[in-house]
Amino acid sequence: MIGILNRLIEHIEANLRTQINLADLARAEGTTEYHVRRMFSSLAGMSVSEYIRRRRMTQAAADLLAGDDLLSIAIRYDYGSAEAFSRAFRAVHGASVAEIREHGGPLRSQPIIRFSLHVEGKQPMDARIVERDDFQLIGYAAQVPLIHQGPNPHIQNHIASIPVAEHARLKSLSSADPAGLLQVSDQVDPDYQEGSELTYLHGVAVPEGPVPEDLDAIEVLAGHWVVFRVSGPYPAALQELWAATATSWFPSNPWRLRPGPSIVAVLDRAADFSSATCELWLPVEAA
Repeated sequence: MIGILNRLIEHIEANLRTQINLADLARAEGTTEYHVRRMFSSLAGMSVSEYIRRRRMTQAAADLLAGDDLLSIAIRYDYGSAEAFSRAFRAVHGASVAEIREHGGPLRSQPIIRFSLHVEGKQPMDARIVERDDFQLIGYAAQVPLIHQGPNPHIQNHIASIPVAEHARLKSLSSADPAGLLQVSDQVDPDYQEGSELTYLHGVAVPEGPVPEDLDAIEVLAGHWVVFRVSGPYPAALQELWAATATSWFPSNPWRLRPGPSIVAVLDRAADFSSATCELWLPVEAA
């Protein structure tokens, strides 16, 4: 995977002035656009699209200072108008085209990223591969923004809004793995952009079949899952596990992410939820 990402960077550099088709590139590398986007954003801390925009604006700043015509620069970097280019330029550099031409800065240049895999001698990751038939996730769903670090207050408010009796009812409906009350994230932005909207479901897993009319449902297709277990401060240990899947596990194993919900099962927790033992279920396919 590290090699694929570095070849993606080379492709971007060679095509900053043309349209970049990530799907075709991923297909040529024998992987999927979905997996490439997720791995890139996890390792680089920004989406592929944002990186391309920053690299283009870095090059465009040099063209501006060389005195090139604004519309020509806009077209050169695949913008339909000078106005659209100017908005993107200010978003990256924090200054207008006119200010840069007059003062030569400030410029926020984006260096070329290089990915590498470091062996640090950490403990092996506790993971297993599970194959599942079709099943359903049922419960109470809400649209919430993605937050990378710390508790998500939108999810906390959603769970707090569910009547206490309903938590017990959901537990009684649990009849498939992963067992118990689950934290489900679905329809997540492939770039894993912070602030992007996702569907969060507080619920349980059940086999295919009728669903109570007052509950939301997510249909889950048959396939393989990688299951990681982690114990420690909550939610910090779980969020660190998410990062480790991208930096350590996926680059070292012949599996890739496939579209589908991610599932967290809380196996044990402190009374105040300051620490917990969790399982993280991610949908995967053979790479």
